[in-house]
Amino acid sequence: MSTTTVTPLTTQDAETLVAAAHSAAEAAGVTVSVTVLDAGGHLLAFRRDDRAVLISGETSTRKAYTALQLDAPTADLVDAVQPGGLFHTLPTALDRPLLFIAGGVPVRRDGRLIGAIGVGGGAPEQDHAFAVTAVKALA
Repeated sequence: MSTTTVTPLTTQDAETLVAAAHSAAEAAGVTVSVTVLDAGGHLLAFRRDDRAVLISGETSTRKAYTALQLDAPTADLVDAVQPGGLFHTLPTALDRPLLFIAGGVPVRRDGRLIGAIGVGGGAPEQDHAFAVTAVKALA
């Protein structure tokens, strides 16, 4: 039985993800913070833009951790964490759980989870789109 080795997420990969997400956001006229974690949850890259809302850096990091821990895009988890959903958390002023709002996306290589990216600062749907664009840029 052979074991397939998958190259882990590198700092160069992480920088590519951050640049792609930032570029997509900038093209849309949105200011965001971006966090990239490796498969062990270690911070590989982070870009905070001070023009973004103050909590955008913390939010991007929470989204990345959530996507990594649950191995799913945070956009797919929103309904599960609403009151009465599979998971439950306190609602925020956005009427969505801060930890789970869209914008966190797992990063895979050869089908294996190697990290996650989180984007915060725009509308949840925008943050998700920026994160997806970044992951596509890495492929």
